[in-house]
Amino acid sequence: MKRNVSIKNSRILVGILVLLGAVLAGTWRFSPWFRTWAMGKAEQARGAAIHYDLLDEVEARNIRQVMTADPAHSRVIMWQSDYAVKEPVLEYRMEGKENGETVPVQAEKFTDGGKNTWIYRARISGLEPGQTYGYRIRDGKKATAWMSLKAFAGNTFKALVFPDSQSADYSAWKATAQPAWQRNQDAQFFVNMGDQVDNGQDASQWNAWFDVVEPMAEKIPMATTVGNHETYDLNWKVRRPEAYMKLFNLPQNGYAQYPNRFYSFTVGDVHFVVLDTVFSEMKDLEPNLEQDEIQWFRKDMEQNRQKWNIVVMHKDPLRYAFNPATGRTGRDEGIEQEGKVWMPLFDEYGIDLVLSAHLHTYRNRGHIRDFRHNPDGPLYILTGVAGDVRYPGLWKQHPLDEYVAPQPETDNYLVMTKTDDELQLQAFLPDGTLLDTATMEKKAQ
Repeated sequence: MKRNVSIKNSRILVGILVLLGAVLAGTWRFSPWFRTWAMGKAEQARGAAIHYDLLDEVEARNIRQVMTADPAHSRVIMWQSDYAVKEPVLEYRMEGKENGETVPVQAEKFTDGGKNTWIYRARISGLEPGQTYGYRIRDGKKATAWMSLKAFAGNTFKALVFPDSQSADYSAWKATAQPAWQRNQDAQFFVNMGDQVDNGQDASQWNAWFDVVEPMAEKIPMATTVGNHETYDLNWKVRRPEAYMKLFNLPQNGYAQYPNRFYSFTVGDVHFVVLDTVFSEMKDLEPNLEQDEIQWFRKDMEQNRQKWNIVVMHKDPLRYAFNPATGRTGRDEGIEQEGKVWMPLFDEYGIDLVLSAHLHTYRNRGHIRDFRHNPDGPLYILTGVAGDVRYPGLWKQHPLDEYVAPQPETDNYLVMTKTDDELQLQAFLPDGTLLDTATMEKKAQ
């Protein structure tokens, strides 16, 4: 009796399996959605099961996260290789998940100064604010280790700000940037103020610069600024900043002729506007640059003004005279042409903070409106120097300066801390010594 029951149950089970197989076969045949889902799951399982050898530096170097207009929901990942790889893939997954997704990778060969590099970029969209993700780069049966990425959330954040890092060998840049990162690994992003390198066509300098920032840049996004040294070729002649325009896939500005040169992004209730100030260098090559940028700035501010608004620009709007003690003459103090054009616009649109660079000195000018001190105007900070090109004691104190870093000047970095109603900037020496603090408060509107 028991054997007959067992046979009967077996027949029932076989029938169920046959029926299920028929259903699955029909679904596979007539449902493209099901086929796509099933194949995707198989690919995820295959990817999870495969053992990947580690990609070496010539296959994936200078890995960096790049700022997007909306870093709460998206991120750009870029990297380079010394030769073309065949199957570049970017994979990402939410923390705690085993299976991930892949996103398309765009590859481009770039030749500059007689050197070749292959540049890769991939955009991750649909991130959930506040969530942590892992990402890695794959090529065939090789992959990088998983790296961390966090989508922004809320109105509070910390950011690092680095002045001009142009250098001879970038050891001073390393001695400034890496300790800053070690002390502030809770920073969500970092800003570079322009003149990342001394010569914009020298690939070895770009690689040296990326070598310093890569431990930080693979974890948090960078927002870079074009400086005048990005416009120099190997013969120190001015050209368009070709390498800069290729190396940083920043938010679009609507002008195809100025890719990655000026842009904006928003973090919580803070809107950042990053300007291109190489107008004098580009006067013959791009004669409409400044007017096009002004038009863009007005449109951007009218569409995107937030509770807080910050401008980042390489060249400083104030004009400094030489310190008489240096024996140099020929410069009167006052307002630079960039300041004459842009400072009234900053007043008009209610900019809260203006960060500048270029002069390799740290100066806090306080709040300025109509070219004079006024608490209703933006706070102006000249951010200093973060490389080994220093001008110790070169500049006379400007009448608008409220704090000047001790002379002769050494390197420094800044920490920007944002809470709901307060924005604070602190300037530090590489050893962590605090130089200056500037704080602004603004209650909810």
